[in-house]
Amino acid sequence: MSQGKRYLLTGASSGIGAALARELASKGYDLALAARREDNLHLLAAELRARFKCKVAVLSLDVTDYAACQDAVSLAANALGGLDGLIANAGIALTGKAGSGHFERARLTLETNLIGAIACLDAACALFRQQGHGHLVAVASVAGKRGLPHTAAYSASKAGLISYMEAARAELLGKNIDTTLLLPGFIDTPLNSDMPSRPFLISVERGAALIAKHIDTRTVSAYVLGWPWALIGRILPYLPTSVMGKF
Repeated sequence: MSQGKRYLLTGASSGIGAALARELASKGYDLALAARREDNLHLLAAELRARFKCKVAVLSLDVTDYAACQDAVSLAANALGGLDGLIANAGIALTGKAGSGHFERARLTLETNLIGAIACLDAACALFRQQGHGHLVAVASVAGKRGLPHTAAYSASKAGLISYMEAARAELLGKNIDTTLLLPGFIDTPLNSDMPSRPFLISVERGAALIAKHIDTRTVSAYVLGWPWALIGRILPYLPTSVMGKF
């Protein structure tokens, strides 16, 4: 069976999501763009249609509305004439020290990055099981490989997403449903622009191009960049806590 290119992309209104939409459209993908900022999505959709002559649908979606995540999958499939993949990209990074009195920031981070992502992935997986094919993509983070100081909730959300995708891949073996787990390092977006240090930073355009390549080839798992983050990601779990505390 040839691999279809009709995908639902969450978090598409800015940052990695918007840049990724441009990359995928340039590769011949038809897209359902989902995010909270619907005005941004309509502007992006008009640009993609004009530049790449692809089919683009716009869906207003807050991934913390979990029932809406279910609906978004159906709406995307109807708008595109079918659905071949879902890219769970929506995310936030509300950083803060543990015990600093900002639990609501931690709660919202987990609800968006982990539960919201799972709600979208689960809904898409149900459709893909029914139709007998599909592609689940999750944008996690190198931060999910080890809890990092000042980003406890963010690290926890990405660690949970990594585990979810590993379990899903094991469940879906032999069912013609592919999974792709992406682990970016620092990509230049508003999500991390206020951080004092962003080692090995790459532009959002380069990051999106690399991510799109992995989606297009249905890579099982990949760091973005591959070097040096593949090495760093493997070392992080083994670093002494005393070293991590200095970060």
